[in-house]
Amino acid sequence: MKITELSLKQLADGLGKGEFSATELARQYLDRISASQLNGFIDVQPDLTLEQAREADRRLAAGERGALLGIPVAHKDIFVTRGWRSTAGSRMLADYVSPFDASVVERLAAAGAVCLGKTNCDEFAMGSSNENSHFGAARNPWDLAAIPGGSSGGSAVAVAADLAPIATGTDTGGSVRQPAAMCGITGIKPTYGRVSRFGMIAYASSLDQGGAFGRSAHDCATLLSAMVGFDPRDSTSLQRGPEDFAEALEQPLSGLRIGVPAEFFGDGLAPDVRAAIGTAMAQLEREGAQLVEISLPRTSLAIPAYYVIAPAEASSNLSRFDGVRYGFRAEQYGDLVEMYEKTRAQGFGEEVKRRIMVGTYVLSHGYYDAYYLQAQKLRRLIAQDFRAAFEKVDLIAGPVSPTVAWNIGEHSDDPVRDYLADIYTLPASLAGLPGMSLPVGFGQGGRPVGLQLIGNYFAEARLLSVAHSFQQTTDWHLRRPADQ
Repeated sequence: MKITELSLKQLADGLGKGEFSATELARQYLDRISASQLNGFIDVQPDLTLEQAREADRRLAAGERGALLGIPVAHKDIFVTRGWRSTAGSRMLADYVSPFDASVVERLAAAGAVCLGKTNCDEFAMGSSNENSHFGAARNPWDLAAIPGGSSGGSAVAVAADLAPIATGTDTGGSVRQPAAMCGITGIKPTYGRVSRFGMIAYASSLDQGGAFGRSAHDCATLLSAMVGFDPRDSTSLQRGPEDFAEALEQPLSGLRIGVPAEFFGDGLAPDVRAAIGTAMAQLEREGAQLVEISLPRTSLAIPAYYVIAPAEASSNLSRFDGVRYGFRAEQYGDLVEMYEKTRAQGFGEEVKRRIMVGTYVLSHGYYDAYYLQAQKLRRLIAQDFRAAFEKVDLIAGPVSPTVAWNIGEHSDDPVRDYLADIYTLPASLAGLPGMSLPVGFGQGGRPVGLQLIGNYFAEARLLSVAHSFQQTTDWHLRRPADQ
């Protein structure tokens, strides 16, 4: 087995025993990234990576040990990172280098993780396919013609193709869970507020949440444990203490009540996805879980609610990118107003401009009550549906996406088709609930299928333990695509 195919625990054990060094490990991954044709990374700085690896080796030589000490990690290019460009996948920030690290980057660096670089993503995290990146679409390692999912597509690609053992992502409406499903790996979005948003380039502040990618639930548990925690620099950060999710993985499924929402299994679900999800649910039942039919009646309202709230917040957050302070500025303009207009027209991509315009419209005088206020009311009702469901069940399970990954360019003339693909992930995001995806098989064209697990607030440990139990009796998470 190649060193880049080892699990996170195996890598940590090997580093601790001196079987290989952090520098050797980093070089292995850097070589794979250099040879890759997947466009998974936006910025790689080998000298900086190896400098961090040598520091990890010094800590290891001094007798220090840690689950992430010397372990390479890739960061979604939404987290600002000193030394590497922080672009948010946009021309607007194409050459921006931050003078400080995001909280997530700080925490992982303190744990000894070694940054491999910044991964490709939809511009300002707006998208479900990674096709909205200014730097071109990342490609799914299972099929180069397919999207990897978005917006955290580059991070999912990096883990799926063994370009990194773990990676960070962000999830606003499904942007960790969906690419994890489409790339055949494990990904988790925690309860809103558990991971600091300080240094996370904002899209929709009431929805954005950092998340973790790994090959297995154990890998995700280890990474997420280092990411969570209160941060006074983030006004939405929850005051909860640290938690070691890896310690709580060994929980039996006996007696666990898993809700199966009727709305997640309607006519819009593709037969190949339905079949893989059904087989996975049957496996959970064999392991002792009880499947309970439930209803989340306002599921269909999640799409219109989200695509009013998120663009409204984006319209506000992205107003700072005006060509005055930092980032891209148009070269030719007459006066200040023309400079604003040309900078934003040239600096933002089409999808970002579309969402800014929608957001500005729904916040404008005469439309705020009719659209934005109504969407917020729907959001509260969707959260109430989940509260009612969790009085009957412990977790909720279903598909992540209605279909397997579609082809690059297939939805280019109809962005609404991308929006509709978020139907199963948006409700949990609007409610601020934790959710995850784990690989459970393959559908049409040999493209991966993911099972979504949704928990009540702060149920990350239980979600991960269910995924871990499933992965002890199946090998979907161990399947790897051919090198690309």
